[in-house]
Amino acid sequence: MLQEINDDNFEKLLSESNKPILLDFWAPWCAPCRALSVLLEEIFTEYKTKVLVMKLNVDNNPKASSKYGIRSIPTMIFFKNGEKKDMHIGIASKEDIRKKLDALII
Repeated sequence: MLQEINDDNFEKLLSESNKPILLDFWAPWCAPCRALSVLLEEIFTEYKTKVLVMKLNVDNNPKASSKYGIRSIPTMIFFKNGEKKDMHIGIASKEDIRKKLDALII
């Protein structure tokens, strides 16, 4: 299961992680977000020892959403060493997500 984060623990998790992070900005009412969640669960299973895959509900966490200028969901941001390295807005293929993650793992 993907880790759900919030405005309170967002910055701490980013700064303390020694693994790359895929952060999914989503909302429960968003149909594309729910579709992407299926892919992200698969990615989590495949990469769980190498990458953290987390979700942040934009409706409940405006601070983090605002900080990264989230205007459309789903939006995935890829972090390494606490820094934003890549971003994808909308649905992505599993292959595209893997490529972005593999680039961070090297």
